[in-house]
Amino acid sequence: MKIKQFLQFLTQQLTNWRRQYKGLRRKGKLMRSPNSKTHRRELLRTVLKNIILFLSKTNDKSERRKQERALQSKTKSVKTKSTIYTVALDWVHEQRSLVILAIALVSLTGVIGHKLYNQTQIQVGNPAPQTITAPYTANIEDQKKTESQRQAVSQTSLQVLMINVPMNEQINENLQRLLDDGNEIRAVAGAFPFFDPLVLSISTQRYLRSCPDSEWQALLIAVENTKNQHQKGTGQTTASSAPNQEHQRRTTPTPQKTKPVDFSQNTDFTQAVAELESYRLTSKKNLSLVISQISQARQRYTQATAKLLQLETVTPEAVYEESLLLNLSDEEWGKTQMGIHQSAERILTQGIPQGLPKNILQDAVSLQLQSFVPESAESLAKKLLLAVLKPNLQKDEEQTRENAQKAAAGVPPVMVKVRYGEVIVRKGAQITAWNFKVLEHYHLVRREVKWRELVKLAGVIAIAIGIFVWVERHVNYELRQRDRLLVLLLTLSVPALVTMGLPYTTWSALGLLLGSFYGPTLALTVVGLLLPILAISLDISKAALLACVGGGILGSYIAQRLRSREELALLGVAIALTQGSIYLVVKILIGQAFGSTWYLVLREAGLFALSGLGWSVVALGLSPYLEKVFDLVTPIRLAELANPNRPLLKRLATETPGTFQHTLLVATLAEAAAKQLGCNVELVRAGTLYHDIGKMHDPLGFIENQMGGPNKHDTEIKDPWKSAEIIKKHVTEGLVMARKHLLPTAIQAFIPEHQGTMLIAYFHHQAQQMAQADPSLTVDDADFRYDGPIPQSRETGIVMLADSCEAALRSLEASAKPLGEKRSLKDVSTEQALTMLNNILRAKWQDNQLVDSGLTREEMSKIAQIFVDVWQQFHHKRIAYPKLKANGAVRNS
Repeated sequence: MKIKQFLQFLTQQLTNWRRQYKGLRRKGKLMRSPNSKTHRRELLRTVLKNIILFLSKTNDKSERRKQERALQSKTKSVKTKSTIYTVALDWVHEQRSLVILAIALVSLTGVIGHKLYNQTQIQVGNPAPQTITAPYTANIEDQKKTESQRQAVSQTSLQVLMINVPMNEQINENLQRLLDDGNEIRAVAGAFPFFDPLVLSISTQRYLRSCPDSEWQALLIAVENTKNQHQKGTGQTTASSAPNQEHQRRTTPTPQKTKPVDFSQNTDFTQAVAELESYRLTSKKNLSLVISQISQARQRYTQATAKLLQLETVTPEAVYEESLLLNLSDEEWGKTQMGIHQSAERILTQGIPQGLPKNILQDAVSLQLQSFVPESAESLAKKLLLAVLKPNLQKDEEQTRENAQKAAAGVPPVMVKVRYGEVIVRKGAQITAWNFKVLEHYHLVRREVKWRELVKLAGVIAIAIGIFVWVERHVNYELRQRDRLLVLLLTLSVPALVTMGLPYTTWSALGLLLGSFYGPTLALTVVGLLLPILAISLDISKAALLACVGGGILGSYIAQRLRSREELALLGVAIALTQGSIYLVVKILIGQAFGSTWYLVLREAGLFALSGLGWSVVALGLSPYLEKVFDLVTPIRLAELANPNRPLLKRLATETPGTFQHTLLVATLAEAAAKQLGCNVELVRAGTLYHDIGKMHDPLGFIENQMGGPNKHDTEIKDPWKSAEIIKKHVTEGLVMARKHLLPTAIQAFIPEHQGTMLIAYFHHQAQQMAQADPSLTVDDADFRYDGPIPQSRETGIVMLADSCEAALRSLEASAKPLGEKRSLKDVSTEQALTMLNNILRAKWQDNQLVDSGLTREEMSKIAQIFVDVWQQFHHKRIAYPKLKANGAVRNS
């Protein structure tokens, strides 16, 4: 008997617990509880104790009563805890807005005021509150001295140099160009020596080719005189010598009758005359041929000299001199060129460092040339090399840095011994960085939270949050809790990056995302409130702050006006240019863009521009994901959802063509009304396209898809209750399809709200007629009404009215030309259409379908007029075309 009573009691309790569980589950509160698992375990433990209690074989009644009382007490305790828990959940759910605001206040204060958590009581530069001595002897590292010594060692460490290969190539090219110029000049001068050195010595040939014309003329006269004197002394004037003398007179230039100059003191002159005379006496050849060859060499030498002077005026490297270049023999010049190349290769291989003294380079070049170049060409070769040689060693940054780091790491830390009782700092003395270091070593620096400063900061942030809430309530946009959470997360990203030491913060992304999601008013409010808070709370450059805020303001103001991702990408470029320009202008205004640091300012301006573009790209990439996660609808997303190539809309057009045409007409009417009333046109357009997608579950159940065929409700079903269920099911099935395809909640709202709780009048009337014929039937209006809810926004209310009026206008169009009558659409007056639509809208208003939509009674007549105007545009008048009779004659229609 007791077991039966216990089972009844347990059944009642389980039923009660199940009811409570379903209620909590339905309200969505059970899963929010962090202790829900604990409560369920207690309930399960209580049930098990009850079972063990009644199934035990003990005969001790008093013990059983104690267990029963304990069980009842435990059950009451669990009930009390569950009740408290439910009440707490109810309170949190009702006050969730305040909870979000409290989270925003705490998180913003925590991030922006991070420096106030661990502040020291004494700081560097402040006077000491008391005299502090060392509690024990310790060796403390003087980091400042250690760092200075390590820097000195790293700076004095040897640099690692490497050969600059492009510089070597440039030097070799310049050297070869100079040598080619020398070869060209020597080619003009001709071969040297130009005569047999055994007859005329090299020095004589060099003199004969380059001596002045006056000396050359005197030399010819001297040779002629020597010849005549020799002939007179010997008396050997034969007939055979006459022709030779005549030929000599013809080939030898006639000496000018000038005042004779004595060249007897010129050794080169006397040696040349002697060698020519010796050649004339020892050789059987005519001396005039030698004279002619010398004259040709002199002419070529003169041309080469002129070209050399021309080259010196054109090229800056005036390294060639007449006496150095043209006086070398061909053999010597060849050896000189080879020796120059070899010397240059050796010098460049050894390397020429930057800042090498000029005399050291000259000595090195002279030393190298001694081994490879003839002595007579050393000066010329030296000039050539010094003209082209440049420093070809560059610093190996990586290896030098590694060597400097190794050298610095080898410096031992500088340790300072602080003895027991030694005074660290005296009372009133200014605390230095070393004093603070010693105090920290002995743990004598107390740290504390600056509660007063935190409270001040929290007050400022609370005022900013209050302003945001006030603006939110006065703009035409109602934020959900998830929206407030997203605004908070995006806002926190800016101070979070600043606290991490990154000046290139997410202002551009913040403005672009908030402006795109919630409009310019809320976005500009957030940016404007965040600016003074960060300016007074964080150590950040004012130029950097203004530059980033400028990009955020631009993104906030323009983002929601754009209708494609490409336009948002161009906005990112504009934000980048804005940030860079503002930074540069601010630096110019404060005078930091001039002087030696101008290139640093330009670099920072470029980095701010790149950061603006980079964060804009990040915002564009995150935008689709944020729209999905936080269930947001932006103009761009609405345009994408309204694309007829979307899978759901393509199915609607294919499977239910009549419904699709009906949807397009309703969308046209609703868009026109939404535009005139200042509603969200993009939302109305997209929502209308999806409002009847549920009709795809049974296309032939709706008359627009029957294409003139039999109506299944009249031929097959013949039951108004079942027909009403089919009609109502297009709402529930539409919601299922919308959730399956992850449509936004704002779009899903059009599916049930466009019908509201309206009565399915046609089948309701059929049911009433059947109930009159059969008294056993009862008609409940709830069976023929949609489940709702009624429209909760102006947009869904407009779609409800457009849906109802489109059907009425279609029926009016159909009635314009009945069978057997010659009526046209022009016979239906505008007043008739307007009267009919006003009646429909009045009926909807009287049925309380629009009480939550925000539409006013005055707007009903305006909406009716808009619908009629659009309907007239669709069904405008056309001219009457003549018709042909059967025999081809023309008759007027």
